[in-house]
Amino acid sequence: MKTMNTWHEKHIEKSTIGQRLADTVANGMGSWRFIIIQSIFVAMWMLINIIAYFKHWDPYPFILLNLLFSTQAAYAAPIIMMSQNRQNDRDRAQATEDYKTNLEAKLEIEALQKQLSNIEIEKLDKIIVMLNELKSQNKTTP
Repeated sequence: MKTMNTWHEKHIEKSTIGQRLADTVANGMGSWRFIIIQSIFVAMWMLINIIAYFKHWDPYPFILLNLLFSTQAAYAAPIIMMSQNRQNDRDRAQATEDYKTNLEAKLEIEALQKQLSNIEIEKLDKIIVMLNELKSQNKTTP
C-alpha cells in the first residue's frame, strides 16, 4: 500500500544536491554553534599571531584573517540567498497546499450544510403532516 506524501516530502524529493547543500550550509552558518566556533577561531588566530615568538604568519592588522573573512562572506552570501529562495519556494508550495485544503474543506462544509437543511426540511414536513393528522383527528372526535 502506497502512502501519500505530504507537500514537504514532495518538495524535498524534488530538491537537487546543490539545493540541499545550500540549505545545510545556511542552517549551519545561521547557528550559535557556528558563531561560537568562529569566535574561538578568530580569538586563537589573533592571540597566536600576537604572542608568537618566531613566526607571525599574519601580523597585526591581520590582513590574512580579513581576506579569509572576505572570502567566506563572498561565498556565504549567495549560498544563503539560494537557501532563502528555496524557503520562498517551500512557503509558496505550503500556501498552495493550504489553499487547496481550505477549498476542499469549504466544499465539504457546504455539502454538510445542504444535507442538514434537507434533514431539517424533511423533519419540518413530517411535523406538519403529524400536526395536520392531529388536527383532523380532533375535528372528527366529539
